[in-house]
Amino acid sequence: MKKILIIVTIIISFFGYSQLTNIADGESLTLRIHYGFLNAGSANLTTKKITFNGVPHLYVKGTGQTTGAVRAFFKVDDLYESYINIANELPSFYVRNVKEGSYTQHLQTIFNHQNNTLILTDKKTPANGSKTIKSVKGVQDMLSCFYYLRSKTAAELKVGTIINMNVWIDDEMFPFQLKVTGTENLKTKFGTINCLKIIPSVKSGRVFKEKEGVTMWVSNDANHIPILLKAELAVGSLKASIDDYKNVKYPLKFSK
Repeated sequence: MKKILIIVTIIISFFGYSQLTNIADGESLTLRIHYGFLNAGSANLTTKKITFNGVPHLYVKGTGQTTGAVRAFFKVDDLYESYINIANELPSFYVRNVKEGSYTQHLQTIFNHQNNTLILTDKKTPANGSKTIKSVKGVQDMLSCFYYLRSKTAAELKVGTIINMNVWIDDEMFPFQLKVTGTENLKTKFGTINCLKIIPSVKSGRVFKEKEGVTMWVSNDANHIPILLKAELAVGSLKASIDDYKNVKYPLKFSK
């Protein structure tokens, strides 16, 4: 499930700066995930406007779990949390707490954007304490990136645009490059919707089969929500499609 959220975050992270005005309080997005011919699971992202350390923040929770037959032999229950400062659209606090089969991890990250450092704490093994890590200016985590960058207006996007970004994932910094390659009309369970097509350049061999083995389509409107994702992984192929959405800021324009 970690790979699902990484892929979604990578691809959506080309949208620009707009002070989160297109994100509604209580927005919910759900993706249905297929691994090959199997209905493998689902991923959900929700938002809530809160006060964190005395400052207005957008709290984002991402969950992922396997379902059905897949869950019978590989149980996944992942939780990701991000506290995003609404004023500067940068993450203040990030949590990854996952259970994937016999593998578990619980990491917390505090961001200090004034001096470009972060504090990483391994909550699974508290005896290891915390460590301070040098960061880069404007770094995002894998959830804050989604909301911070999806806010750019359609007028500011054009085919051929290439965006570079640094994203903090778990305990590493990942550089990504994304390219807007065109627009397409896609059929969904809700109807047909016009989408932007995005292809990221990623490091092959670690998660993905090829350098550009991932393609995603997002709604070509002010919401920029993920509609469809296809990925060729190092082992097998994956597809994720929009399964439910609630409280999006602007009406989605589906046609029959």
